Amino acid sequence: MMNRLLILGFVWFLAGSCTGTPPVLDYSKPVSIREDILKDKIKGGWAGQTIGCTYGGPTEFKYKGGLINDRAPITWYDDYIYDTFIEDPGLYDDVYMDLTFLEIMNAEGIDAPAESYALAFAHADYKLWHANQAARYNILNGIMSPASGHWMNNPHADDIDFQIEADFIGMICPGMVNKASFLSDRIGHIMNYGDGWYGGVFIGAMYSLAYVSSDISLVINEALKTIPKGSKFRNCIEDVVKFHAQYPEDWKRCWLEIERRHGYDIGCPEGVFNGFNIDAVINSAYVVMGLLYGEGDFHKTMDVATRCGQDSDCNPASAAGILGVMYGYEAIPEVYKASMSKVEDIDFAYTSISLNKVYGINLSLIQDIIEEQGGSVTQGTYTFNLQEPREVAREESFEGIEPTEKRVLKKLFNDSLTLDFEGSGVVVLGQITQVGFSDLAYVAQLEAYIDGVKVETFRMPFDYIKRKYDIFYKYGLNDGPHRLTLKVLNPVREFVVEAKEMVVYSDEK
Repeated sequence: MMNRLLILGFVWFLAGSCTGTPPVLDYSKPVSIREDILKDKIKGGWAGQTIGCTYGGPTEFKYKGGLINDRAPITWYDDYIYDTFIEDPGLYDDVYMDLTFLEIMNAEGIDAPAESYALAFAHADYKLWHANQAARYNILNGIMSPASGHWMNNPHADDIDFQIEADFIGMICPGMVNKASFLSDRIGHIMNYGDGWYGGVFIGAMYSLAYVSSDISLVINEALKTIPKGSKFRNCIEDVVKFHAQYPEDWKRCWLEIERRHGYDIGCPEGVFNGFNIDAVINSAYVVMGLLYGEGDFHKTMDVATRCGQDSDCNPASAAGILGVMYGYEAIPEVYKASMSKVEDIDFAYTSISLNKVYGINLSLIQDIIEEQGGSVTQGTYTFNLQEPREVAREESFEGIEPTEKRVLKKLFNDSLTLDFEGSGVVVLGQITQVGFSDLAYVAQLEAYIDGVKVETFRMPFDYIKRKYDIFYKYGLNDGPHRLTLKVLNPVREFVVEAKEMVVYSDEK
């Protein structure tokens, strides 16, 4: 508590803090933060994200549609972060994805174009999944941002991807929420749209506001103002807030009420009619549950966000990162910082940036943003104008359609495959599979026909980094019976197209 009071003592701008009335942010007054306090918050944010990711890592997507029972232990020991850095560096994908974009901004400035960010992550050596991989494929095949993230070109548009990559945006925009939303528009539409984009906007806004308020409810409610009223995303988070008020001592009851109302994914083909849910809506809800029920306690915040399940490393990472910015590094319990000094100079996988390096880059970019937004940095004090959150643009993925069938296929072919379905959209899940010895860098060339009319010619690389995440998808058809035919133009014996499942969509009735 003393650390919290010390931090707020340097940035005292919460009207009502001494009167007992609910705190509010006074957007009419500039805010000043001393550099030593700012550095502590930056370090707290990046360390919190790293610690939270480590804490939840072993449970990621092992609990799908079910929470983690309190009796199930979650491992922690002094060298756990160090051991994970060495033995499982790929766990920190939500951190090194942030760093990919941060490197571009550091090199090209805060006005770097979307194309620079898009090309950087599309050509990176690390593995990607879901919306990120679908966007990477789009970019490598000539579909650039924002089309690369739009749901008509990306079946994973509502997935969590940008939500877990937006932390750094809020961390370079202290109190300047609308600047964070502007950057989220530029970067987030590379891989997401609609609720998937909103997830990143919201997380970025909470980080931004965590610099200027230690009131968790205030930060959540003010950040939520960036999300359009009536959207699925906002409705869900408002329900979390409502059920927290109704059941303030029972996070599991809140979890159940949210699951009943919002735990249904219509976008991600893998999540349709499945307990698996990588949608940004439900996973952002788990971040908020962690923050509300954690009540400012670092362990409890991570633990609740983790035990909600689904993407249970990324969610505690965001929750702990926000708390780290809010209270600073010094306020993080020593048990979780035991091996931080051992990893702070280790570059994250696929980057040339360590935690110690990113602290300085973050501070430098904050200065650039503050000065661009009319603030100043003088004699070690950073002064900026708070920005009252504005709603971002309204957008909705998969508008007007709903999944009506999920069919198991288990088809291997290197000539053609014909599938009949009835609806207005279809996604065929699958990949290129090697069935014989070959060192060929095979790239299958395919044509797709619907009702005898060619609708697309496309490539499917065997290379996992460059792969097409789903074999084929098409929305916006006339709602009715259709025949889809997929033809391989350059078959080889050692490789086949493996069609796993098919999801059919129909117009909402």
